[in-house]
Amino acid sequence: MNNKKIKILKNGPYLVSGNVPLSEKIITPKGNGYEYKDGCIMEQNETYALCRCGHTKDHPFCDGSHMRIKFNGKETASRDSFKDRAVTYMGPGIDMMDDGRCAFARFCHREDGDAWELTEDSDDEFLRDEAIIAAKECPAGRLVAVTKDGTEIEPELEPSIEILQDPERFVSGPIYVKGNIPIESSDGYVYELRNRQTLCRCGKSKNKPFCDSSHIKAKFADQKFPVLRKYKKQCD
Repeated sequence: MNNKKIKILKNGPYLVSGNVPLSEKIITPKGNGYEYKDGCIMEQNETYALCRCGHTKDHPFCDGSHMRIKFNGKETASRDSFKDRAVTYMGPGIDMMDDGRCAFARFCHREDGDAWELTEDSDDEFLRDEAIIAAKECPAGRLVAVTKDGTEIEPELEPSIEILQDPERFVSGPIYVKGNIPIESSDGYVYELRNRQTLCRCGKSKNKPFCDSSHIKAKFADQKFPVLRKYKKQCD
């Protein structure tokens, strides 16, 4: 039985239960695109709490700082379904849905163009395949490639959580939730089940609980991650 779950506590952290694997990934340039490199493997219990306000001294875990700063964690994200929010871009070989929820992870960029350009040029079989990869690798789930017969293309992802770091932008990124883990609002509402989602951990998103790339403008850097110099992570 799958008991994995994320419960959002009112003005507090994300309470993760069900022994969800937790690790860190580093967003790393590769040519004109990006790849993940492994960061720290983080020890966790069957249940653990991840900071949502951005002020913990024990990133990524909650240390109660939300109470000290009187964090306003009001959830403002639309509860419409992905399909209702998304705009569909039509291409000759593949279509792509885009709901605009951008975490600025930049995996939509490939050697031969971005996801939108590749979709537009998808009459070329290679560029069609590149468009599919660009959509599938978007951690926020903003982009979904759709075949001409209407089949949505999703990667096979095991339930897990990854803490993203972005040294190229000198910031710490969002919480990448993979593999259809249910996310329950502080009021009991369960958000639409999605294979890929990114949750805000800087506390600044205008689309809480989801990341809207506010960590870039806020220059959010977790205190165990020295983003203001060359990446050299201590995993203690």
